Amino acid sequence: MPTSTGRSPVRQAAAVLTPPAAVVAAAHMAPAATWLPAVRRRVPRLAGVGHPSHVALTFDDGPDPDSTPRFLDALDELGVRATFFVLGDGVVRHPPVVRETFRRGHELAVHGWSHRRPWLPVPADDVRALQRAAAVVGELTGRRPRWYRPPYGILTSERWAAARAAGMRPVLWTAWGRDWTAGATAASVRSAVAAGLRGGGTVLLHDTDRMSAPDCWRATLDALPGIVNGCRRAGLAVGPLAEHGVPRR
Repeated sequence: MPTSTGRSPVRQAAAVLTPPAAVVAAAHMAPAATWLPAVRRRVPRLAGVGHPSHVALTFDDGPDPDSTPRFLDALDELGVRATFFVLGDGVVRHPPVVRETFRRGHELAVHGWSHRRPWLPVPADDVRALQRAAAVVGELTGRRPRWYRPPYGILTSERWAAARAAGMRPVLWTAWGRDWTAGATAASVRSAVAAGLRGGGTVLLHDTDRMSAPDCWRATLDALPGIVNGCRRAGLAVGPLAEHGVPRR
């Protein structure tokens, strides 16, 4: 998601710092330019580009005891499995939702411990947070998570290193539904996804409104059948990142 001020992450960090600290912050935030679509397209491995006959379906910000189960039911009806990028602090609050997500055959990945913005470099905190998040997911599912997607798509140099230290591969997206806004509708979510989606793409959606406008997840849920069936009509299979052909390292 874009930042609230509309300025780039690097400029927001540097604007409040002294010159030496600004240099450090700029080095820390430089990789965060990957949240920009034009930059992501130039780094297909990071954007999650996989096999051209497949689309990876991913959801961020959960687990949510109210909305996530509805997505699980909808995915069952569609016969689709997906990858859920979960927040560690939500996992420890709602473990039954995580267990049920895994039981139904979906893949669990890490979205961080919390959804904070990383304006200043805190490498030790990043390492501890990602290792803790990966550990709680692994404890509940019996499977160590493979993938990491930073909140807001802001992949700092420290977060990149922390993810690799935790044994996870950073993955962003090639298409999103812009489904976090109050004005999102099923039609707008489908249209936004279709505008950026090609074979081999990774779709970013949200299964909760925890970090978004209240009830915006309902638009995503209503859009889901159209997105999946549209892919199938185009001859594209839909599934989790584990089946997408993205290199794991």
